Order: sequence, then structure tokens, then C-alpha cells
Amino acid sequence: MANETAAELLYHLGLATSPWTTPDKTQIEDKMDHRLHKSLDRQEYTESVLVGAPVYGAGDEKVGTISHLHGSGATTEVVIDVGGFLGIGAKPVLVSIDQLNMMRDENGNVHGSTAWTKDQLRDLPKHLD
Repeated sequence: MANETAAELLYHLGLATSPWTTPDKTQIEDKMDHRLHKSLDRQEYTESVLVGAPVYGAGDEKVGTISHLHGSGATTEVVIDVGGFLGIGAKPVLVSIDQLNMMRDENGNVHGSTAWTKDQLRDLPKHLD
């Protein structure tokens, strides 16, 4: 293993696909395509719709989960739990709803996308209610 490339090491650790093969068409097509998702209307920005929705970063990696909301309408702020495992150890951070694009996928599941990375969200101050 001493002469392995980083890609080979990640593959052996189960953190990447094989560095010796090219991804097939189905692997590429499995990536989330937000163009097919319908944006939510502002009146849908309610706790009952948004709480528990995952939030994805620019690379379609999950960066957090919506915990709860503050305010309503155009002034809505969202508390996103970032990091942790099964809700334990997650850091709550507060962002404006305008920083998220909330939408429904083809199956009606609500989720958000943002330009924020997980590291950028982690660097925000911890939100305390």
C-alpha cells in the first residue's frame, strides 16, 4: 500500500469508486438534477413543510438538515443542523431562507440546495434559541 495513489487509498478505505475504472453511465445519471425539481412557493415556507428537509451544497453533498424556523415569509430564517451523526453532535446555524433554494423532487420530497459548503456552515456561529 505504500506506493498507492490517493485515489487507490480512498478506494481501499471504501470512500471512493475504483480508480482503475471509468464510471458507467448509470453512475453519472444518478447525480441529483435540480432542473427537474419544482421550487417551493413562499407560502410553503412553514415548519410543517421544511423541518427535517435535507440541505445540499453546490456539489450535491448533504451539508445539513433543517431543524426549525424563525419568522415567516420573506424574513424567514432557517436553523440548519450541520455535521453530527443521527442528530448527535450537530451544530445548529442560522441562515436566511434567501440563502436556500427550497424545492420538491419528482417524488414530492422537500429539500434545499445552497452555495454554502459544509465547512462554511460549520464556521458560522452556533445558533442558540
